[in-house]
Amino acid sequence: MRAAVFHGERQVTIADVERPVAAAGEVLLKVRRTALCGSDTKLWIKGARFTPGHEIFGVVELPGHPLHGRRCLVYIPVHCGHCASCVAGDTQMCLNESVLLGWNRPGGYAEYLAVPEQCLLEVPDDIDDDIAPLLLDTIGTAAHGIRFVRPLAPPESTAPVLVTGAGPVGIGALLALRDMGYRDIHVADLKPERLQLAESFGAIPHPVGDTSKRFALIVECSGAHAARSVGMEIVLPRGVLILIGENDNVWPVTETPAIRRKDFYMVRSFYFPKADFALNVELLRRERACYGQLVDAQFGLDDLPVMFGRFVAGDLVKPLLSFD
Repeated sequence: MRAAVFHGERQVTIADVERPVAAAGEVLLKVRRTALCGSDTKLWIKGARFTPGHEIFGVVELPGHPLHGRRCLVYIPVHCGHCASCVAGDTQMCLNESVLLGWNRPGGYAEYLAVPEQCLLEVPDDIDDDIAPLLLDTIGTAAHGIRFVRPLAPPESTAPVLVTGAGPVGIGALLALRDMGYRDIHVADLKPERLQLAESFGAIPHPVGDTSKRFALIVECSGAHAARSVGMEIVLPRGVLILIGENDNVWPVTETPAIRRKDFYMVRSFYFPKADFALNVELLRRERACYGQLVDAQFGLDDLPVMFGRFVAGDLVKPLLSFD
């Protein structure tokens, strides 16, 4: 089969590699779509031991299996199913497993993939191939984070909300906030075209780095340390700053009076539990037209090296690698 190789130093090539064979407890998935994700940028720069790609959608190819021929998404955290976290439903935070498909085992920038049976999420027939991958990071990660902090910053309070970063997860957060009843939603991003997209969905533009307004809930989706630090300053007393965006670098924090002279919650959220999937499907159904606008390009595997560079540059919101 053909697969992408991330060499590091922003170099990607397409190579012929051995097609995977499903082991016991696994199925073979013929990949149809894999959405590009900003978190793969670190692999683009540093290189990857395994084939990247973790927003994966395809068709099961395992005759005799109950899901043979069925359209499925790949839930990337491998989980044991019996630790305290798994029993509590927090399958994304398994205490015994730390394996993520597309990170420390092969992912979806390839024609085929071996997937643990527990990591298959069957996609309803009314969800088109071209928007199915949005059920993972764009909807799943963003919506889970907001559900997690909603009791601390309920929409009934009508206090203002800020989303920092209007990439796919940030726009996903905006749409999830709107769907859950939040109304006074502001969005900050450096790219005017992304702010325009957020505005078209009802958001109010907020200047990046501005400290003149305070917010009861700040959903940080950019991963930028500056946005996190400003968020701690402008979150209201008893408000919530939730970190959804990722950053591997050391975050130096200067504890200013604006930060230390108040009580507030700072929360980190990671991915989503499998139990959220049905909620995510319903959210996509309600906001299908809006989420569909995020998919702004589709391309074949040979174009991945160029398209990934365009994606990192911010020219595209949510492009899809398509194997049709």
